[in-house]
Amino acid sequence: MSYMPPKQILERYADVLVRFALNSGKGIKKGEVVHLNATESAKPLFLETRNAILRAGGHVIANFLPDGTSDRRSISREFYEIAQPHQIEWFPKKYVRGLVDQIDHSIHILAQSNPHELKGVDPKKIMTRGRAWKPFRDWENVKERHGKFTWTIALYGTAAMAKEAGMSEKEYWKQIIQACFLDDKDPIKRWREVFAMVEKYRKKMNALAPKVERLHMTGADVDLWITPGEKRQWLGGSGRNIPSFEIFTSPDWRGTNGWIRFNQPLYRYGAKITGIQLWFKDGRVVKSSAKTNEKLLKEMIATPGADKVGEYSLTDRRCSRITKFMAETLYDENMGGPFGNSHIALGMAYKDTCTGPIAKMTEKQFANMGFNDSSVHTDIITTTDRTVTAHLKDGSQKVIYKKGQFTL
Repeated sequence: MSYMPPKQILERYADVLVRFALNSGKGIKKGEVVHLNATESAKPLFLETRNAILRAGGHVIANFLPDGTSDRRSISREFYEIAQPHQIEWFPKKYVRGLVDQIDHSIHILAQSNPHELKGVDPKKIMTRGRAWKPFRDWENVKERHGKFTWTIALYGTAAMAKEAGMSEKEYWKQIIQACFLDDKDPIKRWREVFAMVEKYRKKMNALAPKVERLHMTGADVDLWITPGEKRQWLGGSGRNIPSFEIFTSPDWRGTNGWIRFNQPLYRYGAKITGIQLWFKDGRVVKSSAKTNEKLLKEMIATPGADKVGEYSLTDRRCSRITKFMAETLYDENMGGPFGNSHIALGMAYKDTCTGPIAKMTEKQFANMGFNDSSVHTDIITTTDRTVTAHLKDGSQKVIYKKGQFTL
């Protein structure tokens, strides 16, 4: 029998998403419109979240879809098997433009009934579909830069996801409950306390940022140079993603050099990619390998802009209560454990990590500053021991991260 979290837990979860995560920790306002996205596996949380939006005085535009696998049929797989090229490339421009104009926030509830749903599907078809829908994300990003849109992503555990992570559903949900402080009578209060700690280190990183020339991450599985770039800031604690404990920036992609090996698998496009290694020269991936699904990794990297770094992130182990591998990037990129975690994302940069007047800046200006653009944004994670040293413009050095925590 499938495990069902207690109603009180789901109510608290929904309140965190609606009254805290959206609007950068402040929650939604009366009359605002929320685009709520989920599949049928997440129906219990979908309903509670819908109700929480209504209680807050908001409006709901729902996108509730069948599971990836329903009645032994794979919905997404059948699309790629049946659709012709012109259908894969189709983008409903007028509909999506109107949707983006209408909404103030979005909530995405992740739930997979089959993590391997797209195994064996031609990666080129998947990448083509992603490129076709890129304007949707671009339009949301522009609206966000103008301060008129916020979003969050959350996870609803399923039997298939728990199995993938080597846990029972109850054990899997225990990680979700702990990570989101849903075992607390007032989880929003706890979130604010944790975000205050994240903010403490974010401010220290930003105070140092103008002095930093390069960052050097070293360890048994990494020797990588990252160039933060000019007019950059570190972000974190905004409510985007629940849970989220990371502090991140979008570096100048042109200054990435060295190599890195990732000990965590990547779940992407319905497939599991393991043993990923990347080599960079002058900002581009010049060599890549993987133990499994290497073809998919290489197809992803071949997507325009996906051979460059769009994000660099560090998580302090003291903030996170996530202790186990969850087979879902949202959680694995926020893992605590003995050494915290760090990840890089190949593809799209977050332009709100720029300290300039981003609402008025052009795409060309962002590009000239080394902000990468792509239809993909793929986080790849390592949780092994590593040290990050800042090489400052005055020639000195400062260790900023060691043994899974910030040292500032």
